[in-house]
Amino acid sequence: MSSNNISFILHKPQLSENIGACARGMKNFNFQRLIVIDPKPIYPNDKILATSVSARNIINKSKVFDSLEPALKNIDYVIATSARFRNKNVKHIQLEDLKKIDFSKKVAFLFGPEASGLSNNEISYANYTLQIPTNPEFKSLNLSHSLIIIAQYVSSIMQSKSSIFKKSKKVKKASKKEILLMTNLCIQNLDGINFFKPKEKKPIMLENLRNIFYRMELSSKETRILSSVFASLGKKR
Repeated sequence: MSSNNISFILHKPQLSENIGACARGMKNFNFQRLIVIDPKPIYPNDKILATSVSARNIINKSKVFDSLEPALKNIDYVIATSARFRNKNVKHIQLEDLKKIDFSKKVAFLFGPEASGLSNNEISYANYTLQIPTNPEFKSLNLSHSLIIIAQYVSSIMQSKSSIFKKSKKVKKASKKEILLMTNLCIQNLDGINFFKPKEKKPIMLENLRNIFYRMELSSKETRILSSVFASLGKKR
């Protein structure tokens, strides 16, 4: 297991201080890969760099995207953090369940904006949602605090060399990019037959489709087979 396999994604962060503190927390536990999606403040800025203290290198080499989907193309597992239970068919896990995650794969922890957290649309890209146990009467955690709790816990798992899922070495797990391409091909063909109707329900239908594909933990071979199926169906129209 390598800390280089772990990414922390800040989706539309709103406060410079929190971004800097997140980078500092990552460096505390020897994580280097920071991804920032559509930040509200100018990125980077002096306040971010000042708050990061000695973690400026993490800010300087971080990757910035305008939207979430392109950021996930090289990720195997996405774990979305949420303070509230979602009525979605997504696996909900607790901190202790992270011991079962295969950290030899590329894993990303996804954090939402400070004011609102992640939307159901963003959650639909995740393999799991993670809730940090807190006071039931006061669940809200600062963004950087949430990241630090998870970073410390994952670091302790990696240091203890906890056992991971054992699968045949011949079975290659589908990358996020492969799943995204397959999903988009499916959506493209469904659009071609006017499947998404009424139009106002299309966003929730897309969320449900992504939930189905991402929780299946497909192999690369299975993804290629499904992509071929969707492509063939498109040609039959």
